Amino acid sequence: MASVQDQLEIKFRLIDGSDIGPKTFPPATSVATLKESVLAQWPKEKENGPRTMKDVKLISAGKILENNKTLGECQSPLCSIPGGVTTMHVIVQPPLEKGRISKIII
Repeated sequence: MASVQDQLEIKFRLIDGSDIGPKTFPPATSVATLKESVLAQWPKEKENGPRTMKDVKLISAGKILENNKTLGECQSPLCSIPGGVTTMHVIVQPPLEKGRISKIII
């Protein structure tokens, strides 16, 4: 088990400037797991929240994080301050409507 010092403290910044967290995760945590955490903690009073993990994009240090990567793989040396909190930005990308896709193709 990872020690407390090995843990990464992360808060998720929503588009309106509010935050989810901070919460502590081990470096072996996958980005997909982070997205599941965001879904589970999404404020109920906010409109247009994500419905599935596919609707969520996490951005850290200017990069969109891939689901199959771990926090340790995504961690930027510039952002890893011991004892600091890392802020990840959350973008909700709703799925395209079927009618809208056909309009784009035409």
